[in-house]
Amino acid sequence: MKKILVIGAGSIGERHIRCLQLTKRADVSVCEANDSLRQQIAERYGLTADFASLNEALSQPFDGAVVCTPAHLHVPMAQQLAEAGSSILIEKPLSTSLDGIDPLKSVVQKGTISAGVAYVLRHHPALQKLKQLLQTGSYGPPVQVVYTGGQHFPFYRPAYREIYYTRHETGGGAIQDALTHVVNASEWLVGPVTRLVADAEHCVLDGVTVEDTVHLITRHHAVLGSFSLNQHQPPNESTLTVVCEQGALRFEMHQNRCLTCQEPNAAWVVAEAFELERDDLFVRQASAFIDQLEQQTEPSCSIAEAEQTLRVNLAALESVRTGTWIQL
Repeated sequence: MKKILVIGAGSIGERHIRCLQLTKRADVSVCEANDSLRQQIAERYGLTADFASLNEALSQPFDGAVVCTPAHLHVPMAQQLAEAGSSILIEKPLSTSLDGIDPLKSVVQKGTISAGVAYVLRHHPALQKLKQLLQTGSYGPPVQVVYTGGQHFPFYRPAYREIYYTRHETGGGAIQDALTHVVNASEWLVGPVTRLVADAEHCVLDGVTVEDTVHLITRHHAVLGSFSLNQHQPPNESTLTVVCEQGALRFEMHQNRCLTCQEPNAAWVVAEAFELERDDLFVRQASAFIDQLEQQTEPSCSIAEAEQTLRVNLAALESVRTGTWIQL
């Protein structure tokens, strides 16, 4: 059993606690400044220890820690944990600025700890299948990546008006909250974004002013990309297509399946479909984090990869402000 500290007991922190426990491989503690919330979570999950501050928690050693606070706090907390010798899983996005990332990478590189960022789509078996097929070379090199998706955010996160989501400075808005998942997945598949232009607007969601609708056009060196996302449509749908020289591959997250097509005017063929419950990806992510601690395996998304996606987030926000293409 690995001793793991979860910092932040909001909805994503609670999910990490629950899913770490479901692995049967973790002894979980929680760090949360809100006294009533901390006590409620500790009682609900029978946690062995709870702490009101990170300084208090670090009075004892932990094998690993999961940082689930608002995004602007991720890097300084990760730095403190790394200096204390704890391996780290940081919730996405890595941060809301580039401040402090180089010192964090330096501490991680010098030590014996692992550090990664929780872009959970990398643990989706259908997306993993798509990547495996892409790497076979049977479809030729990718030339285009296309995403369309959306969901009714208030249905899944009814407290969105009261959390980090309300401000860009804390990681809010559709670009940093939702689109970042898909951008990171696309960079994992076809390489880093090299330039982009974005348009975004607050269209529907009550009680906030941050964007809830985004259009993003990207270049990943030679590969062209386009992304269309909203956080207010009734259906929960998410489709990522990679068009290659000799065929196309598709990840349908809402159907938990990978599809292929190689003949003109042919129908999509299901390459593989999966039965998944809502927590399953997070359990897979938790197991992978414990594998890192036990076997020194590489994180599914490194700090450097998450920093690249952070640069895309920041460039997209700048492009919305200026109406111009941004070179990364």
